Amino acid sequence: MYAGLVEVLSYPFVGQQDLDALGVPADDPRRTALRLANPLAEDRPLMRTTLLVSLLDTARRNVSRGIDDVAVFEMGQVTRPVADAPAAPQLPVGVRPSPDQLEALAAATPDQPRRVAGVLTGNRVPAGWWGPGRPVDWADAVDAARTVADLAGAEVVVSNDPDHMPWHPGRCARFEVAGGDGEVRTVGHAGELHPKVLEELGLPRRTVAFEMDLTALVDVADGSPRVAAPVSAFPAAKEDFALVVDATVPAADVEAAVVAGAGELLERVELFDLFTGEQIGRGKKSLAYSVRLRAADRTLTAEDVRAARDGVVRVTAERVGAVLRG
Repeated sequence: MYAGLVEVLSYPFVGQQDLDALGVPADDPRRTALRLANPLAEDRPLMRTTLLVSLLDTARRNVSRGIDDVAVFEMGQVTRPVADAPAAPQLPVGVRPSPDQLEALAAATPDQPRRVAGVLTGNRVPAGWWGPGRPVDWADAVDAARTVADLAGAEVVVSNDPDHMPWHPGRCARFEVAGGDGEVRTVGHAGELHPKVLEELGLPRRTVAFEMDLTALVDVADGSPRVAAPVSAFPAAKEDFALVVDATVPAADVEAAVVAGAGELLERVELFDLFTGEQIGRGKKSLAYSVRLRAADRTLTAEDVRAARDGVVRVTAERVGAVLRG
């Protein structure tokens, strides 16, 4: 178990009907799959091109057995062949293949990147004596995907993706990284799944999911060892900011501005409220962030906290046009 998700292992064999259920377009690269010569099941003769096909089936079976709160993830390889790839050569038995034969074999072997995906449905915080619980939402999937990127040591840029099935067009985040050559690559998606997909699969409304290309994330990581940060024995100071921005401004951009404005004393920033309504104006939204400040060598002074607060207000105004909500 990690970050509240339980690891599962599923078979990598799928059928075209599984991709149909996800609403994958006919010209999508995920439709180009490797067909097995001797499949275990006639209705699943293909190697999976996305982890979500098998993982969503795992979630569906758990829900059908009366498990209301599901949070599962899987790490595994997908097979992404190229449509015009050459056929694999028949190598001799009992003789070491020649360099040309090995090169031909490598050219015919499809790419098999390692990925990690997760599916969450039901309550993220269970109900109990402490309250009614909290249902999962798109932000939980985005947070899980960010955790994957952080653990891989990769810097990702998050933006909206309105056209990537099986996700909801208005609640899907795209994750991108810049490679060594400066080329921007998409490494994953996260958010709420499309209602038609959930109906087709028999999953509850508001089910969320993420999938990240772990191989690509590791490729762009700096490779330096992960060093544990020292724990400060000095008390923290907490400041809350309700920032009003245009409704089209991504929350990730606002958070990045908050981080930059808070400076080196920042220990943690968390979005805890989103509000829209006539009180803040048409085409606007209010994002409330909790900011925790701490120094490693001293107790913070009132001047330290004031400087960090002024920095957040100034930088968010400069970068995303934010106004502190009164």
